[in-house]
Amino acid sequence: MKLVVQVKLLPTPEQASALDATLRACNTAASEVAATAREIGCYRNYDLRKHTYQNIKTGHRLGAQAAQHVIKKVCDAYKTLTANLLNSRYGKPGSRRRRTVETNPVTFRWDAAQPYDARMLSWQYDTRTVSIWTVGGRVKNLAFTGSPDQLKALATLPVGECDLVHRDGMWFLYASVEVPEPDLIDPAGFLGVDMGIVNIAYDSDGTRYAGAKLNGYRRRQQRLRQRLQAKGTQSAKRLLARRRRKEARHAANTNHVIAKTIVTEAARTGRGIAVEQLTGIRDRVRLRKPQRVTLSSWSFHQLGTFLAYKARRAGVPLAEVDPRYTSQTCNRCGHRDKRNRLNQETFTCRSCGVVAHADHNAALNIAHRGAESWGAVSRPHVA
Repeated sequence: MKLVVQVKLLPTPEQASALDATLRACNTAASEVAATAREIGCYRNYDLRKHTYQNIKTGHRLGAQAAQHVIKKVCDAYKTLTANLLNSRYGKPGSRRRRTVETNPVTFRWDAAQPYDARMLSWQYDTRTVSIWTVGGRVKNLAFTGSPDQLKALATLPVGECDLVHRDGMWFLYASVEVPEPDLIDPAGFLGVDMGIVNIAYDSDGTRYAGAKLNGYRRRQQRLRQRLQAKGTQSAKRLLARRRRKEARHAANTNHVIAKTIVTEAARTGRGIAVEQLTGIRDRVRLRKPQRVTLSSWSFHQLGTFLAYKARRAGVPLAEVDPRYTSQTCNRCGHRDKRNRLNQETFTCRSCGVVAHADHNAALNIAHRGAESWGAVSRPHVA
């Protein structure tokens, strides 16, 4: 499986100037290619190369590999745009925002990430430097640093494509590495995980992840955003951008910690992990107005992604199950009734009388469904 390793570059002023000029040239060329692609209606990599390769290579001093990566980057951007349109991420058909996206070409910021391959970038692990292509020529002895785990991964694992990234005045390389994937264990049961608004996650062992403390943090950040948005000055907008990045880092770190804890517990007890399918959760769930902001302010998809790749690295099976009625069904007797869910926190079965935390009950149901689905997949069909 592929993982991404981030290392920080430590360029001199001259090296930083060369990297800056390279990103500007590549992304200016990418915007031109995107405009051409929209004009002629051509979005396939090989076909688009026939129309744009020579122009951007000579007009922007790009090398052959860099020009090809620019064209591929444009094709990938349009592929992502098409997928977002199909998923109604830009509004309903006919809406103003959707019409704008459908008619205008994709544009690239001057500091958008630029892909590099092995012909454009080489690593010197003993001296912790890289040799990297720029529009002004090859820049050698460009120092980099990272955590011990990141440096070890770069030195010991096969390195694939890298991305040159400029963020907050700093330079980074995001390198994809190939990590050996262990065989999946034969699970002795499943650990169910229920994801929600009040509690980000609640497992079938009764462990609650990121409850009141995190929600208090999110409400505080929301109030700060509202005050800054109401102010409307340029300095307020800059502060909003910094806070947005800070909140994203906080959310990613929290999701990493939750996912790592769940996978570690499942691996320790020899179980698999069962999670609910969250596709379309924002369209499916009906909430009161104050809850809508809370639902949209947390990346449940990111948490699911972290769980998936960490489980694969640990050899832990992951099963996605149908989440319907898990909060209304008794995990003991199977009786389903909307009235079983008294409130957000309390579940009381009207058939057998069991009383439980509503999220814990849902997690137990998810664990049962995970075991059933895994057994149906892993057991051979008997006629």
